[in-house]
Amino acid sequence: MVLHPHDVGVLIAVSAGSSVAVTAAGLGLLRAARRRPLRDAALIVALTPVVTVVVAAIAATMWMFLSKKQFGVLLATVVFAGIGGIVTSMVLARTLMRGSDALRAAANALARGEPYVGPTGTPSAELEALAAELEAAHAKLDESRRHDRAVEESRRELIAWVSHDLRTPLAGIRAMAEALEDNVVFTDEDRALYHRRIRVEVDRLTRMVDDLFELSRIHAGALQLSPRRMAMTDVVREAVATAAPVASAKGIRLAESGLETDGPLVDLDPYELTRVVGNLLGNAIRHTPHDGSVDIRMVHDEDFVYMSISDECGGIAEVDIERVFDVAFRGTPARTPAPDGGAGLGLAIARGIVNAHNGRIGAENVGPGCRFTIALPRAREASLTVQPALHTFDHRDQPNGRIRGDAQSLT
Repeated sequence: MVLHPHDVGVLIAVSAGSSVAVTAAGLGLLRAARRRPLRDAALIVALTPVVTVVVAAIAATMWMFLSKKQFGVLLATVVFAGIGGIVTSMVLARTLMRGSDALRAAANALARGEPYVGPTGTPSAELEALAAELEAAHAKLDESRRHDRAVEESRRELIAWVSHDLRTPLAGIRAMAEALEDNVVFTDEDRALYHRRIRVEVDRLTRMVDDLFELSRIHAGALQLSPRRMAMTDVVREAVATAAPVASAKGIRLAESGLETDGPLVDLDPYELTRVVGNLLGNAIRHTPHDGSVDIRMVHDEDFVYMSISDECGGIAEVDIERVFDVAFRGTPARTPAPDGGAGLGLAIARGIVNAHNGRIGAENVGPGCRFTIALPRAREASLTVQPALHTFDHRDQPNGRIRGDAQSLT
């Protein structure tokens, strides 16, 4: 049967009009069913082409392009094809709904802080990617929660330690002031002794307040360095000279190695780094017994300058070696604080300052005591990039609290 060009145009117009009308109706139904289950949308999608063919066939029959017999054959074929399409779409919709429900359950568990159990056998690449992103978000959220718990625990521990350490000197100052006020102290020598003790306790309180202020700046990422390009040995020698009278009074020998020459240049803040070395030296002298020795050594390689301070404190328990840089940590028997010690903030401050210099600090048991090692990067052509010490209390940056590599030559 050969169609006249006019008839071909009419047939195309009828088919196109049927398709446009049914498609528009299908889109309207999809819009109305946007809050309905996915199976309803799948049913609409499967029925739309079937209805389009049926409407076009009816129109073609009405224009006498098809006989009633041909229309019946076409209708039967379209109906069975539609049934196959509907079954397939329902299976797909059910699979997608199962994957969607699994993702929703995983998201709800994530919001409740429960362990993440991701969906298995997701039916599409898009849902697979969404599941992967949800798992990554859970890992980050879980990490954030652990960090928040650690910070909260550190904050509570700090408050407990500081409140205790502030109460002790304040109680002493108050008792001595009341004794002076009530004229309980009779001799000029005793009054002078009380005045001296009050001044000592005030100095101790001042150091504690200074440490708290420094620690708060470090923890808030507000520590601002004023770096200068200089030899690290200059800072170490100055700190050793300051600590020498204290060591001498206790009968402790300071052994130096590698401080004879200036060594490589480092971008550092001399004031802040002197505080770090001074804290480490003060700890080593305080915990080393009378007539002992403290060893200060410096070496360097192509990338870092290393400085270590070794004492004879008797060592740190292995269960505590991970916590020596925690706020208010003081350790057990061998490293209990001296009566005039601070609030246990020195090592936490030291780590924050070293981190801000893009350096590393670690501790380990060596020989009769323990060794603290600082590693700072050697100066390059580019200027120093100051890093805020936001993760001062996070030990994941330095596994086991030890510095590996060429620092072994410090042994």
